Amino acid sequence: MANHEHISGSFADELEGVKNKLLEMGGLAEQQIKMAIEALNNDDKDVSKEVISRDELVNELEVNIDEETSRIIALRQPAASDLRLVISVTKISNDLERIGDEAVKIARQVMILRKEPRSRTNYAEIKMIGERVSNMLRAALDAFTRLDPQAAFEVRIGDKHVDDDFAAALNNMRVLMEEDTSMIRSILCEIWVLKALERIGDHACNIAEQVIFLDKGLYVRHLSSAELRDLLAS
Repeated sequence: MANHEHISGSFADELEGVKNKLLEMGGLAEQQIKMAIEALNNDDKDVSKEVISRDELVNELEVNIDEETSRIIALRQPAASDLRLVISVTKISNDLERIGDEAVKIARQVMILRKEPRSRTNYAEIKMIGERVSNMLRAALDAFTRLDPQAAFEVRIGDKHVDDDFAAALNNMRVLMEEDTSMIRSILCEIWVLKALERIGDHACNIAEQVIFLDKGLYVRHLSSAELRDLLAS
């Protein structure tokens, strides 16, 4: 009996350890987003380089988490909610690694924009969407920590707002390029930044959907918002 309790306790510690590594990875990814937007706003080459260099830490954590979850599956053969947790951790770590990649893309565009005249946008829409997706990521990770499917649902709703803001910003930038062709190169770089932020929003939404999977045991990616709301109410 004591040995069984020891094994159970050890398994719980392993699951808690891999969750903590995931949250550490999430914190790093969130920092990358904020630093990338800061670098853009302040025309800061050094901060851009820091965003790029930190991506190695995110990648290392993803590899470590992948190795740990693979070991847990092979040796512990988790079932039911424990298996769902391991699967979700693996998928969330992949999304966080992709978020880090998108932050690096923004930082690289900053390096290009430093050599170009600043457009009339003054990055207003980029800063707004950047703050929105950063908040989405934080909310998705908080929902994971608390296993809060309703909070995860709110993140999913927020992704629609990001998509709408992204479409509006693209249209505004198209108009600016038509009005002032000397700004085309700068605005194209800004469009790449916007696209990276839109993708970060998608990944935050994916993380939120994993929280709902953890709670309900169902994949909800293809459910409409109304269908998902009904599922959570049931």
